[in-house]
Amino acid sequence: MLFLSGKIFGKTAVNTFLQHQPAVKLRADAVRPFKEFNMKIKNVKFIKSAGKAKDFPDYDYPEFAFFGRSNTGKSSLINMLTGRKSLVKTGAKPGVTKLVNFFVINDNISLADMPGYGYARVSKNIREKFMPLIKEYISNRPTLKIAFLLVDIRRVPGDFERDIVASIAGQNRPVAVIATKCDKLSKSQRIKAVKTIASEFMVDTNSIFLSSSKTREGKDEIHNLIEEFSG
Repeated sequence: MLFLSGKIFGKTAVNTFLQHQPAVKLRADAVRPFKEFNMKIKNVKFIKSAGKAKDFPDYDYPEFAFFGRSNTGKSSLINMLTGRKSLVKTGAKPGVTKLVNFFVINDNISLADMPGYGYARVSKNIREKFMPLIKEYISNRPTLKIAFLLVDIRRVPGDFERDIVASIAGQNRPVAVIATKCDKLSKSQRIKAVKTIASEFMVDTNSIFLSSSKTREGKDEIHNLIEEFSG
């Protein structure tokens, strides 16, 4: 499996990315010898919600953040990964999530559920309120190991996703792109959709993780990444 890495995008490559020049990609097994893991979730704790950087929890657990619009299935994905059906609340009418929610699994790994808004057009005022929080998080979490960027497989990534990638790349942090709700498409539709998403991020199609909270597709691959980068 391939994934994007802030380490190879780097600060000097941010403008290149935004100008739609070919991006560099990196194999996970090129960073460290890749091996299969059998991650078991023994316990999960909700720690807190924070609307300011000063309120972020002060611990040194390796952290994995989930970025994405509020209707990408982010809550459902986190519930699937943790094996808890209602750890993160899901809603039929996604809106704007304004806070960063922190969880700890197995007493040694932190998960951060990042704020986001839906695919519907939102005001500039709303964007200006929560984008600084996201950027504060990215620049103030030295324990962040991987930023998971979720994209609904039926949608085309836009300015929100590009802003997130540019911010993460500027801090030299790894990024893994996850295409969610894959059960909604047929095999042929998936292939076409993944090509579109990969093209928007200028990466190979193998750089896109596929997931479905309904069928649990992608759970093992994401668990593998979390456990690999927790060491």
